[in-house]
Amino acid sequence: MEAQKLTELLRATIEPNPEQRKAAEDQLAQIHKIIGFVPTILQIVMQSSVDQPVRQAGAVYLKNLINTSWSDHEAKPGEPIPFSIHEQDRAMIRGAIVDAIVHAPELIRHLSVCVNHIIKNDFPGRWPQVVDNISIYLQNQDVNGWNGALVTMYQLVKTYEYKRSEERTPLNEAMNLLLPMIYQLMVRLLAEQSEQSVLLQKQILKIYYALTQYSLPLDLITKEIFSQWMEICRQIADRDVPDSSHLDDDERTEFPYWKTKKWALHIMVRMFERYGSPSNVVSEKYQKFAEWYLPTFSQGVLEVLLKILDQYRNRIYVSPRVLTNVLNYLKNAVSHAYTWKLIKPHMVAVIQDVIFPIMSFTDSDQELWESDPYEYIRLKFDIFEDYATPVPAAQSLLHSMCKKRKGILPKAMGTIMQIITSPNADNKQKDGALHMIGTLADVLLKKAQYRDQVESMLTTYVFPEFQNPAGHMRARACWVLHYFCDVQIKNPQVLAEIMRLTNNALLTDKELPVKVEAAIGLQMFLSSQDDAPQYVEGQIKEITKELLTIIRETENEDLTNVMQKIVCTFTEQLLPVATEICQHLATTFSQVLESEEGSDEKAITAMSLLNTIETLLSVMEEHPDVLLNLHPIVINVVGHIFQHNITEFYEETFSLVYDLTAKSISPEMWQMLELIYQVFKKDGIDYFIDIMPALHNYVTVDTPAFLSNPNRLLAILDMCKTVSSSARVLSSARVLTRPCSLQMLTGSPGEDPECHAAKLMEVIILQCKGQIDSVIHMFVELALSRLTREVQSSELRTMCLQVVIAALYYNPQLLLSILDKMSQQNNESISAHFIKQWLHDTDCFLGIHDRKLCVLGLCTLISLGDAKPQVLSEVAGKIVPALILLFDGLKRAYESRAQEEEEEEEEDDGEDCEEALSSDEDDMDDMAPNYLDKLAEFTKTKAGEAGFEVTAEVKDEDADSDGDAEESLVDLNETGLESFTTPIDDEENDSAIDEYWTFKEVITALSAQDQAWYALLTSNLTPEQAKALQEVVVTADQRKAAKESKLIEKQGGFAFPQTAVPTSFKFGS
Repeated sequence: MEAQKLTELLRATIEPNPEQRKAAEDQLAQIHKIIGFVPTILQIVMQSSVDQPVRQAGAVYLKNLINTSWSDHEAKPGEPIPFSIHEQDRAMIRGAIVDAIVHAPELIRHLSVCVNHIIKNDFPGRWPQVVDNISIYLQNQDVNGWNGALVTMYQLVKTYEYKRSEERTPLNEAMNLLLPMIYQLMVRLLAEQSEQSVLLQKQILKIYYALTQYSLPLDLITKEIFSQWMEICRQIADRDVPDSSHLDDDERTEFPYWKTKKWALHIMVRMFERYGSPSNVVSEKYQKFAEWYLPTFSQGVLEVLLKILDQYRNRIYVSPRVLTNVLNYLKNAVSHAYTWKLIKPHMVAVIQDVIFPIMSFTDSDQELWESDPYEYIRLKFDIFEDYATPVPAAQSLLHSMCKKRKGILPKAMGTIMQIITSPNADNKQKDGALHMIGTLADVLLKKAQYRDQVESMLTTYVFPEFQNPAGHMRARACWVLHYFCDVQIKNPQVLAEIMRLTNNALLTDKELPVKVEAAIGLQMFLSSQDDAPQYVEGQIKEITKELLTIIRETENEDLTNVMQKIVCTFTEQLLPVATEICQHLATTFSQVLESEEGSDEKAITAMSLLNTIETLLSVMEEHPDVLLNLHPIVINVVGHIFQHNITEFYEETFSLVYDLTAKSISPEMWQMLELIYQVFKKDGIDYFIDIMPALHNYVTVDTPAFLSNPNRLLAILDMCKTVSSSARVLSSARVLTRPCSLQMLTGSPGEDPECHAAKLMEVIILQCKGQIDSVIHMFVELALSRLTREVQSSELRTMCLQVVIAALYYNPQLLLSILDKMSQQNNESISAHFIKQWLHDTDCFLGIHDRKLCVLGLCTLISLGDAKPQVLSEVAGKIVPALILLFDGLKRAYESRAQEEEEEEEEDDGEDCEEALSSDEDDMDDMAPNYLDKLAEFTKTKAGEAGFEVTAEVKDEDADSDGDAEESLVDLNETGLESFTTPIDDEENDSAIDEYWTFKEVITALSAQDQAWYALLTSNLTPEQAKALQEVVVTADQRKAAKESKLIEKQGGFAFPQTAVPTSFKFGS
């Protein structure tokens, strides 16, 4: 491949002339598959004689090509094999890429992405040499070589950062060689304080952090090695930073000396919180390490941290992220008696001179408030900004101290009250004091001495700030009130005034941040105070319109939650303006979609708007005339998302479709089903679980209309078939289209979509009984064919069996004829194989619905008379025991459901009055691995102090359980799919099917009409089984009597006492 020609093509791709650019791009697309093309691009990138913009274009092209075409791709059926870079070229790239990073430091950002991708795919198998490449450059004296080697090493470590210990063997083997090298290099660099040296130190610290932050490899990092690295971090944290006063604030935070200090502290915080906190470690294997860490490092580290805070107290600049790390370390230190004793003498000064200034309104806050209130609001409510400012860390430390340590809360409150009551305090100081009070709200409300004074404190110190000319003080007043929303207000006039002030701030204040805080305060009081709604009901339409306006102006996600609360609380009052609300939300949603900045934040806001529209639909469910006006607006939103394939909103959109079809299905929504089918076939397969509730509505809400067009049934059946055949290769597209902040919440779907597909087929069969004979064979064949492939979960196996059981219940003769036509397995008929599998798996049917269907299916099967399959005679002795097992499970499931319903009705009045810890007590994390051991030790110590001995043991029930507890969790009450109801689940219907009574009728009829078959079924029962069978029959009579009594009561008659029923049942004639 000719380098000169390629260089000119790359040059043409950055020409201003679009036609020239397009021609060059087309030509590159034609030749990029030629062997030798990719190494030539890399060669151009490495040539310093080539113009920098051309090399940059080459680096970007190389990065994109490696990302898309490095690994081998499997061809899909009927499609050509996707292009992959030839192995010959890949070998050349692997041999040169580290050199390229070393020799082209200005292009390191693009080239490091290439290295990361290659390592993920080829290390250690095809590229073990990368370790040697790094090692060689680290041993040379060339500084550029060090930097390139460290960047490559960082990509290697990042690849393994979040892998489990057992998956990190290749990395640990590499680090056995490389870790001592970077330690020696670090020691050497510490002696020199040039900017270049400090940047290399930062890179080494980033490598060590990535190596240790998720899993600390104790076999690689011994106590001696760990101590060496902790000492390096301590030295970097302790050393002075050159003067940076000539830089502005943004440049100062990026100053290499501060960034290196930040990484050193980052490591120390992580080591302490994850591996160095006895009883709070992430894994039991670190417990002994933590017990060594605490006395070994605490004093030295805390001295350095307190020194940094002392600099901050003395108005010496400390970068925000360094300050955040220091405060986070101290917060962890509060929990341990050993570290608490070391920091306790300093904490009052920390509260007064560090926490208070950090939590006070600053000049930069004021500047942003005035210049860009929208950005001010975004920063204050953006969780992603928490680490960029030390304010959340200061709040957290203050809260932790006052909650956990005796004597700190009174001292903190003393400081706060001194400021609030001082006539000389300015607005910024008062803001800090109020900020601290709000942060401590939940702690104060749990302490009787403060709880009783909260009302007075609010009226005396917070209410007057609503008249403060400074906008930020009015916003702070709203903020403080919202944090005290749970206060028990004795004087109703105080609540009335809170609602008046908050409402007034929302409706009349000229400052947008004040309106936002007022809106959130309003929501909190409406949620917490039962009497609050009456005070704003008269102005609720004005409040709603104002809220809609500021939602559109700010695109703030939290405000959509306020709107949802208002819509739920004032449904009746908002009926006249519901259409206007819906239209406003839909227009704002379109506006958010069109704006391009801050894609993650915009996506979250857009999702919140869709959720708010869904809330509006839900609360208007009982007002069909209003829904009639809302539906066209929402259908437009849904249609826009589907037609433009905006996959990141599919989850919320399918929820909207569910609401639009909950009560009735309009002609437009039947058309929407066609669109849903198209979306599913194009890129919606990963969303089948989200589509399922809407599809359930389409089948059950208007079944005659559903069946009136055969294509509707065939479309849903095809969707189920597609899920079943594609489940093994479900793409990761769903994960990739969600905002990055939500990606971590989305896991692999496993067999769950297939379970949902099988459930939907079962629902259709039961819902359409007697109306879909011509397609039943498709359902049965699909379910049974899935069972011929590997099934990992019992849930999927039982769901596939349930489809066939539903078909048996639908029409037994039809099912048996379908099974007889299917090919046999091992000279055994399909029906015989199915029945044996069903009886074998009876214990796998869980919940109420699945067991009930099983009972009804078995009752149908044994009632077939001469038409019953031959295999039944062979398995007759297993059928009644299987039924007994099912009824036993049903009994427990019904009891569990009744208990849950009873518990939901009981209100939890318990009040949490945690007692603070004394200086020699550790805080215990009840989620920690050794929590119970610590609790037992603590109990015995306290008992000893009180003069008596405790001999009882604290035992973990789960550890000793024989499986009963685990079983009870999964097999009682209901399974995850039982919310998709069928006609057999409708217990409120007068003609509802009762499985107990059905069984009694069947067994009674058999005992009278087919005694030989009856004897075959019951002759081998054990005395225990015979007794259990009697209990089932007794329960059947009790359930029938209860239902008849309920029916008479419903019709306005007397509620009769329970009918006496026989306690035994005579089998036979």
